[in-house]
Amino acid sequence: MESTINALQQPVQSGFNAYSTAQEVIKGIDLTGKTVIITGGYAGIGLETTKVLISAGAHVIIPARDIEKARKNLSGIENYELEEMDLMNPVSIDAFAKRFTASGISLDLLINNAGIMWVPLRRDSRGFESQLATNYLGQFHLTSKLWPALKKANEARVISVSSYGHQMAPFDFEDPNFEKRDYDTLSGYGQSKTACNLFAVELDERGKEFNIRAYSLHPGSVYGTDLGREEPIELFKQLGTHDENGNIKPEVEARLKTVPQGAATTIWCAVSPQLNEIGGVYCENCDIAEIDRGQIEHRFDEPSTIRGVQPYSIDKKNAKQLWKLSEEMLGFCFDAK
Repeated sequence: MESTINALQQPVQSGFNAYSTAQEVIKGIDLTGKTVIITGGYAGIGLETTKVLISAGAHVIIPARDIEKARKNLSGIENYELEEMDLMNPVSIDAFAKRFTASGISLDLLINNAGIMWVPLRRDSRGFESQLATNYLGQFHLTSKLWPALKKANEARVISVSSYGHQMAPFDFEDPNFEKRDYDTLSGYGQSKTACNLFAVELDERGKEFNIRAYSLHPGSVYGTDLGREEPIELFKQLGTHDENGNIKPEVEARLKTVPQGAATTIWCAVSPQLNEIGGVYCENCDIAEIDRGQIEHRFDEPSTIRGVQPYSIDKKNAKQLWKLSEEMLGFCFDAK
């Protein structure tokens, strides 16, 4: 399997670490004149990412499902545009992308940040499982429709906010939408994030001739977001992060990343000159992650051990297979030419 994995999937000793903040990472970077689209850029680490990019001079466009919530959270911030879009609605994605590409503006950064986690079984109008639809298929669709604008930038990056959660499940090519197997929310989340990683691998392969590089990343175990708001408390107890009363253990909370630290790896992937000649890699803690060959002992109550990337989620053969399946599921060809 090693021969089908990017040889560049190894740390570059970036000089940053798990405790670096987004503002520290972007220090000295000027994004004046750059255009960024970030999904979910109005909540959690997405909001922090938006603030930091704007502070460096970027013009940020935020497609949002919940416009009212977005306006409230973005209050007091300037140099952004808010657009309506729902990643589970293909008509909505097409409409947003059409408006943007019609403007003729080149797109320097596309950050696929929006996502959902550990939700009950839900399906969109096409029958796609909601975590797969939101966390992966929606971003595949959006990226494909914005491809002309990314090419126009002549030096663009596409960043998918993935997760250590990819370690919970490989991609099930036989039954991605849980039509034959029993639904398990952790498996659904895991395969959606594995898909994000595989997407970055193949997207980078297809895009590098146009100077478009792609990355996926784990932001870290972050305290203070609403991502897990629908997760049953029993799951948290099972993972060892919460006590019998459903309260997060103080020692676990103390080791979690802050939101500014959680946004740091996204920013690093977006702006680091160390990645100018590198793409198609999975990153964490503001560096390229090491491959997990079974040597890392993972404990959810010890966030520093939640690291590494599974070979199946960065395998080039899997990435090509997923690209083809994604086109079949969505009913269009993402030519990337």
